[in-house]
Amino acid sequence: MRLSFSVYAILLLFLITCKPVVKDEGAVNKKGIVTEQMTKKEIQFEDLEGNPITIADYKGKKVLLNYWATWCRPCIEEMSSMLRSQAILEKENYIFLLASDQSLATIKAFKEKRGFDFKFVKYSGSWGEQEINSLPTTFIYNEEGEKVEKIVGGVTWDAPEVIQKLKDTH
Repeated sequence: MRLSFSVYAILLLFLITCKPVVKDEGAVNKKGIVTEQMTKKEIQFEDLEGNPITIADYKGKKVLLNYWATWCRPCIEEMSSMLRSQAILEKENYIFLLASDQSLATIKAFKEKRGFDFKFVKYSGSWGEQEINSLPTTFIYNEEGEKVEKIVGGVTWDAPEVIQKLKDTH
């Protein structure tokens, strides 16, 4: 009886003295918007030649990072409007990256077969790390490399209201 009381007392003392872990949810930028900065450690991409790349490589540009897969019908359906949007936003300092966790060979074959002129990359991390629960999912980064928007699901990327929203990204 004394032993179990002592064990409970020690556990209670341990729970009371431990501080909770606080997750950094991001920083507040100049406009008062909560942002999340990607660090090089978190980013695990390769270009189609197998060279490592990061979002930080595009600092100074706005980045539209779209997670997709060759088997994802909504992903493929939105690519035509995304291609038109890419052309419209070229002068707005945007780079479009399309990231899949499939093999480099699969991504290359898709690009050749479909003829989409995007910068396709291989994502080597896990969907859970990026809090991706469905495809397509798109993140928008501002010129400082801060994640300012998450869009889940297919989008008509060349719709006027979407183009305006992307132009207004800070």
